[in-house]
Amino acid sequence: MKRAQSFLRVGFVVEYARSLDRRSRREVITMSAPGDAHRSDAKKQRAAQAALDHLLDGHLQHGAIIGVGTGSTVNFFVDALAACRDRIGGAVSSSNATTARLEAIGIKILDLNEVDTLGFYVDGADEATRARHLIKGGGAALTREKIVAAAASHFLCIVDDAKVVTRLGKFPLPIEVIPMARSLVARQLVAIGGRPVWREGCVTDNGNHILDVHDLVITDPPALEQQLNQIAGVVTVGLFAVRPADRLVIGTEHGVELA
Repeated sequence: MKRAQSFLRVGFVVEYARSLDRRSRREVITMSAPGDAHRSDAKKQRAAQAALDHLLDGHLQHGAIIGVGTGSTVNFFVDALAACRDRIGGAVSSSNATTARLEAIGIKILDLNEVDTLGFYVDGADEATRARHLIKGGGAALTREKIVAAAASHFLCIVDDAKVVTRLGKFPLPIEVIPMARSLVARQLVAIGGRPVWREGCVTDNGNHILDVHDLVITDPPALEQQLNQIAGVVTVGLFAVRPADRLVIGTEHGVELA
């Protein structure tokens, strides 16, 4: 009962959860071996190159427009695009950061409103199941990512094998919210068993805030996505399950797996 009452004080919950989150993040950094980051990057690079090879192997017409997501794995994909940029007619980008990276290698950026057909969208994920349900939003670009994914005929999700899980939820679920509704949304998330943490200092490209929701039991990702979408003040839920990835490209220690 005491725990339930304390949850009603959303400001306290968020501050307390944030301090725990910062502490656990420091522990992860401290405990990581120097070679771990290099191995992880190698896996991400394999997944990114495999996705590009898939597109170039007869699936992508010369001059086609592609959608490009956001994040560390996608950065490897963009870097690989540089070698074949003449085959790309342009790109719809999911974030300002990705736009800058694409422009730096000479790829034209298009507004989605200017594009009639978007054949492929390539993006990463913070967690993924082999059913191709995803948690995204660690880079705070989830709204534009979800829009571009919805517009694309095929969504290729590229991840390293550490991101593949049996059930979503260990990675806190990002939810983009209208700033004035942050506490209102947080209280409703607490009511369904979540522990919302305001990602303080983070403002999305759309001018909104992010709540990272810990402790959710996600047994039915599409149903939870639809439920959370009904909360007033929610802009986008970082569950990509109603529109999942069409193909999961997983970078491993020795190669690439597809799901």
